[in-house]
Amino acid sequence: MPDIIEIGGDGVKAQNPHDKFFKKTFGDVAVAGDFLNNYLPQSIIGIIDIETLEPQKDSFINKDLQESFSDLLFKAKINNREGYIYFLFEHKSYTSRGVAFQLLKYMVEIWDAIITKEKTYGLPVIIPLVVYHGKGGWNIKPTLGEIILGYEELPTDVQALIPDYRYLLYDLSRYTDEQIKGEVKNKIAMTIMRDMPREDIVEILEFVLRAAIHLLELEDKQTGMEYFETLVRYLLSVRADLTKDHFNELVKKIETVYPEGSEKIMTLAELFREEGMERGMELGLEKGEAKALARTAIKFLVKKFGSLPEDLKQGIKKLDVPTLEVIIDGVSEYKDLDEVKRYLQ
Repeated sequence: MPDIIEIGGDGVKAQNPHDKFFKKTFGDVAVAGDFLNNYLPQSIIGIIDIETLEPQKDSFINKDLQESFSDLLFKAKINNREGYIYFLFEHKSYTSRGVAFQLLKYMVEIWDAIITKEKTYGLPVIIPLVVYHGKGGWNIKPTLGEIILGYEELPTDVQALIPDYRYLLYDLSRYTDEQIKGEVKNKIAMTIMRDMPREDIVEILEFVLRAAIHLLELEDKQTGMEYFETLVRYLLSVRADLTKDHFNELVKKIETVYPEGSEKIMTLAELFREEGMERGMELGLEKGEAKALARTAIKFLVKKFGSLPEDLKQGIKKLDVPTLEVIIDGVSEYKDLDEVKRYLQ
């Protein structure tokens, strides 16, 4: 097997806040099962025994891709046989054209691990799901054939000789409030992952307040408070525009809803102060790296295309580190500047 990152084990611990939130939420069997019950096509959920859902500790994302992807693997009875459900969560701000190939590699690694462990070539079913929460919509077909050059132009009998498959895609940017279904934790997770990259901070805080009200209405109030803390930690880690005044206002409102939780809220306020300082230092380092990468990207693009419009240069300077890295890696393949401009949307 490749470089494995153990979830909750002694391996490398993921530091990406999206990764932490995704695994904390969907690593809960009850939440994962609720998601599957509400979002899988009926033809698929009809052959899965949700009661047998069992999380596996292994992750198949290598270190280089931890900033862009998270994954969770579950074992379950599928059509009365042992099978697997594989969640791939993409938390970049743009669509990755290579995700079908990346996902296929992960599935092959899962099969390879099973062959090695169980000494069998009877491969189990793996149902692949991709959850995406970028600012723009998913703009490619969810198939491997989509990235195989000329695949659709081949005769059907030739296509049959070439590997192709489809994955289930959940593009959160396209879901309305009415389309988000499930129990409280599931709905909160889906909504906050949808809105976190795009909504105004005030709107995000209003949602967090509503989420707190719903969580505190749960019969198990301890579980509600623990998940609320997870939600607030996610907010602190992702939104650089969250000020201390914003947070203090949120604390006041939460206290009026759940006065018994005031001690927990004050702990979170202290957490905000400490993590805010750390985040400030991290953002300073990240901005310096982004500035350097932006200069490199502009230099490479000018060398290839001769010159760049000023608005494109300014747009590139505002991009984050992962996006700039992708642009630099793809310079040799770009046919025109429109392929670069899509990263600015």
